[in-house]
Amino acid sequence: MKQYNKNYTYEEVMEKIQTYITEEEDQKKFEKAYQLSEVYYAENFRISGARLIDHALSVCYILTSVYADIDTLCAGILHEVDLSEWEEEIKKELGPEVVKLIAGVSKISKLHFSTENDYLIEYYKKIIVGMSEDVRVIIIKLASRLHNMRTLYVLDEDRQKKKAKETLEIFAPIAHHLGIHKIKSELEDLSLRYLKPDVFYDIVERLNKTKVERDYTVNEMMNEVSSLLTEHNIKHEIKGRAKSIYSIYNKLNNGKKFSDIYDLLALRVLVDTEQECYLAIGIIHSKFKPYPKRFKDYIAMPKANMYQSLHTTVFGIDGYLFEIQIRTYEMDEVAENGIASHWAYKEHKEVNNKNMMEQKLQFFKSIIDLNAEKMSSEEFVNSVKDEILNNSIYCFTPKGDVIELPKGATPIDFAYKVHTRVGETMVGAMVNNNIVPLDYELQDNDIVKINTNKNSKGPSKEWLNIAKSTQTKNKIRSFFSKSEREIYTERGKENLEKELRKRKIPFTEFFDHNTMDALLKELKLENTEELYLHIGNGKYSPNFIINSVYKKEEEEALLPKKVTIKNSDNDIIVDGIDKVKVNIASCCNPIPGDDIIGYITKGNGISIHRSCCRNLDILENRTVPVHFNEITKDRYIAPIVVYTNTSENKLMDMIKKISGFDLNMDKFNMSCKSAASVYEIDFIVKNLSQLQKVIQELEKLDYVTKIERVNR
Repeated sequence: MKQYNKNYTYEEVMEKIQTYITEEEDQKKFEKAYQLSEVYYAENFRISGARLIDHALSVCYILTSVYADIDTLCAGILHEVDLSEWEEEIKKELGPEVVKLIAGVSKISKLHFSTENDYLIEYYKKIIVGMSEDVRVIIIKLASRLHNMRTLYVLDEDRQKKKAKETLEIFAPIAHHLGIHKIKSELEDLSLRYLKPDVFYDIVERLNKTKVERDYTVNEMMNEVSSLLTEHNIKHEIKGRAKSIYSIYNKLNNGKKFSDIYDLLALRVLVDTEQECYLAIGIIHSKFKPYPKRFKDYIAMPKANMYQSLHTTVFGIDGYLFEIQIRTYEMDEVAENGIASHWAYKEHKEVNNKNMMEQKLQFFKSIIDLNAEKMSSEEFVNSVKDEILNNSIYCFTPKGDVIELPKGATPIDFAYKVHTRVGETMVGAMVNNNIVPLDYELQDNDIVKINTNKNSKGPSKEWLNIAKSTQTKNKIRSFFSKSEREIYTERGKENLEKELRKRKIPFTEFFDHNTMDALLKELKLENTEELYLHIGNGKYSPNFIINSVYKKEEEEALLPKKVTIKNSDNDIIVDGIDKVKVNIASCCNPIPGDDIIGYITKGNGISIHRSCCRNLDILENRTVPVHFNEITKDRYIAPIVVYTNTSENKLMDMIKKISGFDLNMDKFNMSCKSAASVYEIDFIVKNLSQLQKVIQELEKLDYVTKIERVNR
């Protein structure tokens, strides 16, 4: 493998800088930075015995390959400086921005911990968070780490492996997310070289054995493709592409044979325009048969790190398989240098890709947001490594925006990634125009539409078992620990005051200091806010609270007392009452899983309604808190109305669609209106979850326009 022992001179670095930074003022600024570094590094040497300034110049040379801006270059050559001594002078000569970048690198470079475990965990965390504060800090750190990896041979074997593992787990994936392919590939190859030297050199040897044959074949194919494009008047540049050793290792490790790795032979075609990319691939396919299922269009659907290219694998000359990548020159710049290319000075002017830059920086925003959550350093590091740096999938909003998610993510994760409010008001999801359950596992390139309802009560606690992302779970927990309390408290206050107004009880009388103290003491509550909370979450009804104060005799026998009921055999539990007659209200037909409330009838026990039943508003104030048992035995009637856009009788078709759901149909009625039909169907179901699955399945039918539960 190529050795990187070369030390770059100031003149060589400046020559590279001048190829894209043409302003004389900027060039002089770097010259000042170099002069300061000469003074600081004069007596400083590395472990290998090399001068520290040689390392700094090498870092700058690497930075020029990704078109780093002038402040990044100045910080790069001074990134080893002790700011406690030099901060004021650097700020005076080079400005506060350079100081800020140096401080960012220093913060994550000079950490020492007492134990191996604490060291690694805290070090990883500081690296990730520290780099996220300014993306340029990571560019400098990546360049510094790359040069360190090139000279890793000077360390002992244990330290080599430790640095290589750190590089492979943290630095290479970050370089991948930034789209800096040239740095990412070299970091991976060098890491493999020290972690598994036997495997590394075995692959090198295999490549060398076939190198002459491969070079000849690649040159022949390049000539064929070039002649073909020239014949069709497409200006282009074409070159062979080397497969990285680490990439080959990954494929071998996944069970592939060396001879089955398609893209050992590879070409890259560069053209001027996007249109020419598609023309070129059509022309190439007209002569060289494409290998099935190997075409990828990353131009129409770019990767999250902004990579764009057309990929195809074809049967080339002598039957060899060739991977061919076709892209514009600008796409190639982004593919090689990723986000770094967006502050480059090209063609003597600064390129402004602010929107693309901000989109990519969402990766770092995710890290900062994750750091704000209350979790241990170990949980943080594991979450970042599992959910942000590795195993990502890329889905799309209906407008085409790319959303990056951890592998195994669900529509719930997608909704919260778009916005917390979208997650909290989510009521369903569609993937690729099909309704899916909330536990559906999203795949690469899925188009996801989140259905929301502003009146939604918020997420369900069951979502904690469905969501994949740590951030999503923390946001759901936060809702229940903070927002839920606030919502229930406000709701409880409103409901209590509403009942007081209905019963014409003055607030001043009810909230009398002595009266409240006695009530709070009886209920073992701390304050009125806690009282509102328990009314809002349904533990106590407003009537129960009012009657507890006024001891209304005619209802006292039926109202909840301080009784705890355990192991009830009833499907419906009335709080505080062990045995009482209950019946299901036919106006709204509640089923297990619904939020319910009980109404005290005159002589017929307690009638059970859904909390949203419109009839509750006109009934007298005789309600009690009730809930379904955790385990229910009976089945319940659930009437629904299905609206369609056809006059054809589709009942049998609908029954066939839901035949596997273990439910019965009690009765149905169909009515036609010109080109539409409405079906009233009474299902007999176990619970709300079963009914929701039936509704979701029926909604998949293209002639179904709307489905509603009956509330008479």
